[in-house]
Amino acid sequence: MQLKSFTICVLTILVFASCRSTRTLSTKDNSTAKVSGKRQFLDQIEVTPGGVVNSNHKTNTANSKSKTANTDQKSGNRQAEGVLSNMSLEKANMLQLKYAVLTDALVEKLNNIPLLEVIDRWWGTKYCLGGKTDNCIDCSAFTQIIMRDVYRIMVPRTSQEQFNTAEKIELEDLREGDLVFFNTGGKEVSHVGVYLLNNKFVHAATSGGVMISDLNDKYWQPRFRGAGRVIGSK
Repeated sequence: MQLKSFTICVLTILVFASCRSTRTLSTKDNSTAKVSGKRQFLDQIEVTPGGVVNSNHKTNTANSKSKTANTDQKSGNRQAEGVLSNMSLEKANMLQLKYAVLTDALVEKLNNIPLLEVIDRWWGTKYCLGGKTDNCIDCSAFTQIIMRDVYRIMVPRTSQEQFNTAEKIELEDLREGDLVFFNTGGKEVSHVGVYLLNNKFVHAATSGGVMISDLNDKYWQPRFRGAGRVIGSK
């Protein structure tokens, strides 16, 4: 009986000891789980799914993309400017070729592109006395436009007034931008044009509107009354 009681006491002690060990182990395991579950963040570090990215690196990448975008934009602007320059050059070359034929001159001699552009804009516009619009224009209004838009010089409205104010020059001294005057009926001076080169002048004629003629033409030569240079003209 005593042995049975002793055996029961020993078993009871063993059971209690086992439960205590189990609780201790469980407690330790839970503590370890809590420690491993904590997240620690260092300065300048971001944790994102799939890896760790340094925020400085991210900023540098953004700056790099921005610089690349700016470089691409500048490159695009340069390409656009190049296209525009090529188009302008092509237009200038076409004008030079066109008026080299009309003036019987070498292409490289026609280097005043603004002058060619003004002539080309008005080319073929019909003549009408007193006119100064795209629909019709007279000779002195046309010379006014060329002197103003190309040479930045203001001249009087009528051909006679332009003759009176111009400095008289000899035929052999004629150069681009000088004025040439004619008497086409009644008055001392009734017609005016702008000298180009190679004996050619551009004017608004009653017969064909804005055109290029030759000083030696059988119609214009006997009607020529003189040449003049407006102070400041090229």
